Amino acid sequence: MVVLDNVPSAVLVLAVGVLFATGVYLLLERSLTRVLLGFVLVGNGANLALLIAGGRAGAAPIVGNADPAIPLSDPLAQAMVLTSIVITLALTAFVLAMAYRSHQLNGHDEVQDDDEDRRIARLALRNEAAWTDVDAAETGETLDEEAAEVHDDIEESLQVSTGPAGGVATGSTGEEGEP
Repeated sequence: MVVLDNVPSAVLVLAVGVLFATGVYLLLERSLTRVLLGFVLVGNGANLALLIAGGRAGAAPIVGNADPAIPLSDPLAQAMVLTSIVITLALTAFVLAMAYRSHQLNGHDEVQDDDEDRRIARLALRNEAAWTDVDAAETGETLDEEAAEVHDDIEESLQVSTGPAGGVATGSTGEEGEP
């Protein structure tokens, strides 16, 4: 019979999945309050996932202080969870401030489309390009051709600066790094 000591509970793994799935769903909403709740749920899911990754609880991670028969706890997982808590708290405060300001200005906390989003959506409905190449008639080149030329120029300048063998180009004295 094989005993696996470091296998996480299926309930905990399922809880991480539910927290992440619900959090991501809420992050995709337009209401900043729902986005805020999504950040909190994703943060809690990350905390739980880090604790699961740390393994089972053991003795305090101080060498010489614990019973040698009991394995030591991994302090890295706990440190990562503390860091995650601080990041989640800061992000929560920021989104909460944005939602409060949006509610003050507009009377609601829903994020609206801006003019550029609406323009691109109208063009997409008509199956038109979102940009026009204004100098194509003058130069006779499309934007794709111009981009390819710029890319070629960059590759040539990299080859000149690194030398043909891929090493650093040498100065007049032949010594590396001297002019």
